[in-house]
Amino acid sequence: MQHRIIVLGAGYTGAVAAGRLARRLHREDVALTLVNAEPDFVERVRMHQLAVGQDLRPRPFGEMFAGTGVVLKLAEVTGVDVDRRTVAVTGADGDEELEYDTLVYALGSGWNHQDVPGVAEHAHEIAGRPGALRLRERLARLEAGRPVVVVGGGLTGLEAATEIAEARPDLDVALAARDGLGDWLSPKGRRHLRKVFAGLGVTVHEHTAVTAVGADRVTLADGRTVPSAVTVWTTGFAVHPIARATTLEVTDTGRIVVDGTMRSVSHPDVYAIGDAALAMGPGDKPLRMSCASGTPSAWQAADAIAARLTGGKLPNAPLRYYNQCISLGRREGLIQYVTADDRAVRAALTGRVAALYKELVCKGAVWGVANPTLGMPARRRRVVRQPARTGAAVGTPA
Repeated sequence: MQHRIIVLGAGYTGAVAAGRLARRLHREDVALTLVNAEPDFVERVRMHQLAVGQDLRPRPFGEMFAGTGVVLKLAEVTGVDVDRRTVAVTGADGDEELEYDTLVYALGSGWNHQDVPGVAEHAHEIAGRPGALRLRERLARLEAGRPVVVVGGGLTGLEAATEIAEARPDLDVALAARDGLGDWLSPKGRRHLRKVFAGLGVTVHEHTAVTAVGADRVTLADGRTVPSAVTVWTTGFAVHPIARATTLEVTDTGRIVVDGTMRSVSHPDVYAIGDAALAMGPGDKPLRMSCASGTPSAWQAADAIAARLTGGKLPNAPLRYYNQCISLGRREGLIQYVTADDRAVRAALTGRVAALYKELVCKGAVWGVANPTLGMPARRRRVVRQPARTGAAVGTPA
């Protein structure tokens, strides 16, 4: 009897996990299903590029997983019952219920408007392809001299503001940040960031929150208003709401609590990876939502599942950080080197070399997804542990 593994979501983490499992496990022993609503892989780290009119290469999952044994199910996940081990989906065949023995939850995160008045009605987001395409259309229609305000001083906000300013120098671009501009960076990183912003003509409103968004302005916490024909909201991400509706142990924000192998602490037949999971990194600090921690978490989960099913050794590689890669338009970049727990050190790479570095990172990430079974040992191991369909979870807790 085949062991049924279902992976929910085919972003960076879900696609990587599915490909890695296909490489680790013998095809006759497992039925590996990847559920995703879209037929193509979305390079989420390039949504700011898509928004300003750059075209991204299509990457159909049908081609990426051809010959791997991974079955792609094009459907939207509408519910998960972790006690019955079922997933409810809606697709071309209507409503279906899929049964699993092991579930990999990789539904990720989306836009977080944080209940700020007017954001849902008037702001744009680039958390996914539909939002980026809507912003692309709006920017293309925007007349010269019109104001654009990017709200949020994190990595997404920095990349969006500089990308728009470089692609459309005829617009009046501003960034509103709750804290100081790049205040988590090293002194060298902050200096370079300010230099690039000044060179691109981006106005910075620091140390202030946006408390409301209107059709033609944003309101700051001190009562000032800033004109805005287009507002881009990038203040963080919210996880997919489905996990919160289950009996899984989740945080108050809906992230699934996992152990060091990315296994749910409440349901050992469920693994959560990427933005959907609350995993602890060095210094007992939660890993932030990012590709930098998401992809290693996918490796960790896939290797742990394979080990438990085949009687192998559990992975114990620490999930840690090395750098933060920031594109500042197509010609400038910033690579901030960090400690294992994500604190900036003095060293930073800047300028054109940093832009090329970031581009290589992006290409490497998508190559790993598009070639899920390359670059790994060819041997697929046989499954030796088969849990009862309605009984104990995979293997034994470890």
